[in-house]
Amino acid sequence: MKTPEQNSRRSFLKRTIAIAPIAAISSSATALLPTDEDRALSAPPPNQPAEDNYQPGYFTPEEWAFVNAACDRLIPKDHVGPGAVELGAPQYIDRQMQTPYGDASRWYMEGPFVKAAPEFGYQSKLTPRQQYRLGIRAINAYCRANFDGKTFAELPPEQQTQFLKQMEAGAVKDEFNLKMFFSDFLLKNVMEGYFCDPMHGGNKDMAAWKMIGYPGVRADYLEWVVESKPYPYGPVSMYGKRG
Repeated sequence: MKTPEQNSRRSFLKRTIAIAPIAAISSSATALLPTDEDRALSAPPPNQPAEDNYQPGYFTPEEWAFVNAACDRLIPKDHVGPGAVELGAPQYIDRQMQTPYGDASRWYMEGPFVKAAPEFGYQSKLTPRQQYRLGIRAINAYCRANFDGKTFAELPPEQQTQFLKQMEAGAVKDEFNLKMFFSDFLLKNVMEGYFCDPMHGGNKDMAAWKMIGYPGVRADYLEWVVESKPYPYGPVSMYGKRG
């Protein structure tokens, strides 16, 4: 015959076992709830469209002059469409310098750093911010030494274009790898700023998308892709603005 104490203990254990699964589910659900950090990482980038009187947050005045001049030469305004400066590509690049991309915080940046083919990935200890700072410094120093003391931004447009072509071809010899700076950063970032979603600071008013007939983030436009028809509606940006 069980004593009152044993009956009490048995009842307690039964209640505990019955409650345990509920507690386990509750604790698991709590563990799966997103934290504030999770929400911040999954949130879309802030909407920062191009501004008419933008002031750079990273570049110095001399660097800013170079970025604007280079953007203007790489994608100039012509009869086909607007230029990179007009669409805010310099703003895009400056904003990118102030993101995790700028300081390479999400890249693997441990050595060894060796010369290797492009397919082996980025092989430099310099972050994009440092690439721009040192690259522009090297370009202006070269220009001053070879073009009567003028910086790149002070050269005539035709001379700027020729210089960029020589830099792309690796013909501008300097301690700094200007060929890599041109192809991996400057040219690439200008193209990104020209065609990006306007929330990143470039492609003002979706003008580049309108020029090439790109619909933006519209949900369905397959029938025009299959039949190669010109898209009849304006583009839509990530934040819902219609062009």
